[in-house]
Parts: sequence; structure tokens; C-alpha cells
Amino acid sequence: MTAVVFDAAAFKVRYPAFATASDALLTEFFNEATLYLSNSDCSPVSDVVRRAMLLNMITAHIGALNGAISGGGNLPAPVGRLGSATEGTVSVSYTFDSPGAAAAWYSQTQYGAAFWQATSSLRGFRYVSQPTRWR
Repeated sequence: MTAVVFDAAAFKVRYPAFATASDALLTEFFNEATLYLSNSDCSPVSDVVRRAMLLNMITAHIGALNGAISGGGNLPAPVGRLGSATEGTVSVSYTFDSPGAAAAWYSQTQYGAAFWQATSSLRGFRYVSQPTRWR
């Protein structure tokens, strides 16, 4: 298994909201993303292409939380479905059913919410048996 190498140009194609962010800054966000998903041989995601996609989702999430989005650092569309709306003095609320503190952190951006949904299979119990030697 190999480690994912960050490609800033490909990242900006996939996530055009970060077009004006510097490659160095995006690389730092990617390095931070590896704190949330291992980029080593011990990663729970053995497929390098899939791991690259997931790491890029976290990179975008971290970048959005840090205001690296083009156009003044505003976050993109709200996450979740419209829960309620009023017209007088404009009030809007969105709901996103995500139990737990970790889910709440990821659901702050559309990128984090996508990562949380994409990794649901990794958050369960997985038994890996010890290899045995036959003589």
C-alpha cells in the first residue's frame, strides 16, 4: 500500500471554491486531514484512490472552516435540509441528523458532511483475525 500524495491542481479542479487558495496552504490542510484519516499502510481505507477522495473531502472541510474558500471566505450552501423558514426579519434553519459530537463537527460544511456519510462503513466494529500458520 502506498501513501496518497496531495495534488493541489487536481484538488482545485474537484473543489473550485478553493481556486484562489495557495498550493502551500492547501498542502497544510491536507497534512492536517491525515490526522483524521490515516494515510499510511495502517489506514482503514486500503484503496489509495478511495483514500485520496476521502482525504480531499477532509481537506476541503478544514479549508472551509479556516476561510480558504474563494470569494471572501464565505461558506458554500448550508448543510442539511430546510427545517423552517420565516419571512419577517428572515430566519432560516436547517436540520442534519447526525448523532454525536464528531458528526456535528463534520456537518459544519458540505464537504465534512459528505466525508461523514462516505465513511459510515468505517465506524463500526471490524474484527480482523490473527493469521495462523499451518504446518
